[in-house]
Parts: sequence; C-alpha cells; structure tokens
Amino acid sequence: YVNEALNVLSKLKMNKNLLKTLFISCIGFGAINAYAQDPEFTQFYAAPIYTNPAMAGTASCTDRRSAGGRMVLNYRNQWPSLPGTFRTVIAGWDQHFDNLGGGLGIMFTKDVAGTGKLSRTTIHGDYSFLIPLGKTAYLRLGIEAALFQQGIDYARLKFGDQIDATQGFVNPTGEVFSSNTKTYPNFSAGALVYTKNFYAGVASHNITEPNQSFENDPYGTLPRRYTGHAGVTIPLDNRRNSKSNISPNALFMMQDNFTQINLGVYINKGPLVTGLWFRQSVGDAGNSDALMALIGFRKDRFKFGYSYDITVSSARSTVPGSHEVSAAVDWCLKRRPMRFRPLQCPDF
Repeated sequence: YVNEALNVLSKLKMNKNLLKTLFISCIGFGAINAYAQDPEFTQFYAAPIYTNPAMAGTASCTDRRSAGGRMVLNYRNQWPSLPGTFRTVIAGWDQHFDNLGGGLGIMFTKDVAGTGKLSRTTIHGDYSFLIPLGKTAYLRLGIEAALFQQGIDYARLKFGDQIDATQGFVNPTGEVFSSNTKTYPNFSAGALVYTKNFYAGVASHNITEPNQSFENDPYGTLPRRYTGHAGVTIPLDNRRNSKSNISPNALFMMQDNFTQINLGVYINKGPLVTGLWFRQSVGDAGNSDALMALIGFRKDRFKFGYSYDITVSSARSTVPGSHEVSAAVDWCLKRRPMRFRPLQCPDF
C-alpha cells in the first residue's frame, strides 16, 4: 500500500518532503494495531526491576556490605535520526524491608514512538520475597502488578483522503476514530538466585497478554516477554571488598517472533566503569544488531552512566545509533537487615 501511494504521488510530481511525510505517517498509522514490543535498555541493570521484578530490594549501600535503598532514572533515545524516533523514560525506587521478608519497588515508565505520538504511560508495583539457600546463596521470587495507559494523537496522522493532487495534505479526513486512549492491567513475575560473585535470573512479563488495540482487535495483544540473565563478578585484587573487578554478563530476551542475545563485559576500576556489549537477533529475523559501548562513574552515593549503540546491521546508513543515559542514588539503611545479602551485580 505504501509503495503504491508513493508511486501515485511521484507521477503527480509532488515534492520529496511530501512523499517523506506520507511514508512516515503510514508507518505511524500502521502502529495502531500492529504487534507491539516492550522497550528495551542497553543498561538493563541500571533499570533493575524493569529487567526482573525479583530484583526489587537487592540494592546495597555504597560500601556494598549492607542493605540499602535506591532511586534510578533512565532515558533512552532510540534511532534519533528518524523523524518519528522512540523515546523511553523510567523512574524507579526500591528497598529491602526485613519485616516484609523481602523488597518493595515502584516504577513509572513513559514511552513515546512514531510521528503519530503513540505513547504508553505505566505505573508498576513490585514485591520480592527473599529465601536464604544456606549461608552463601539466596533466592528472590518477585511479582509485579502494573496499570498501562496507551494513547495516540490522531491529529498528527495523515490519510489518503486528505491529499489534494496539487497542494498535498489539505483536505479534512473522513476517517472515523474510536477512543484515543486504552487502559489495561498487566502482570509480571520473576526469580533471581545469587551468591557473592554469581547471579542468574528469569522473568516473564505481560503474563496475561492484555489487549492493547484501540479498536479491540482480538489480534492486538501485547505478547509475553521472557528474559533470562546471568553474570559473574571476578575480583582483580585480593581485597575483601574489592572495587576493581571484571564482570562478564549475558542477557536473553524473547517476545513473540523476536529473539535476541546480549553478550558483554563490565570492567570496574575504582569510580570508573566501562563496558562493551554485542547484541544479536536470532531466528527468522536474525541479524547482527549493534555494538554497545558504556562509560559510567560512581561517586559516594551517586552513579551516572552513558551508553551508545552503534548499529552494525544493514540499517546503519539510516539509523546509525542510539543514546542511553542512566542516573541513580543509593543510601544505607540505619540497621542492617538480618535476612539480607546485597546483590553484587553491575550498576549499569
């Protein structure tokens, strides 16, 4: 349909900017009932409870020997070279509570995509239950309940009946729209096992596969997202609480027909953190996607990280890369919980 429309307009000798507007608008309108996927982050440990609800309450204070709380802020601008770019913001808090037997977390997300301003605003509530597995290993089981509100700005979309052969998009549209908002609940769950230097977790998001279509299309469901992640922390010196270490990590994620694997390593040296990652899509749409570079700093209670995704697929000429920024502040609890051991996974 898009190709046919472009051919017709080309024959009418309309300018290139109009052709581009039509193309982007058709993409935006097609997103109304398209199969959607959740936003993803390169710095997935900087958004811990977004990655896995079982990570609620795993924060440690600065010296990494006691329990703490944390607040995080994440921003991702994916493919900013496109007119209808994808932007995602997360703000979250989580902390361990010994009298609750685990951790609590709250998270707000805002995701905006496309020329039609297709947006999603979400509030999440998380709880993780801590189970000691002997003296050195721990298991956390997490659950999450969320409320999603999805919206679209129809006024920013363009339709075929608005086209005048000589003036472009000047006519009113005869399209009839349903509601421009959609609100629905969503649920997720996860598990995390960890020791002093090893951690691994699994999570399932969108468990009930809610219908997110503005038209209540039975095929307009949000598919389940499955995540698996694991890593180790290898000290680079013999100090008991070494701040110099190397941490190889892997993340596996699958949603509908899309599957990807992230492989990489963090290097921590004092306040400086660097990282290098590679993202590979597998399956029918498999391709080498991006090389991701990270630099981060930790000073007292504050953390800041920046990463850049370098596109290595055939789309590089159009979407050369993506930006991501994270910031966090943590604090120590006044009294160390009896049932707690901090999770020593990367901060980014």
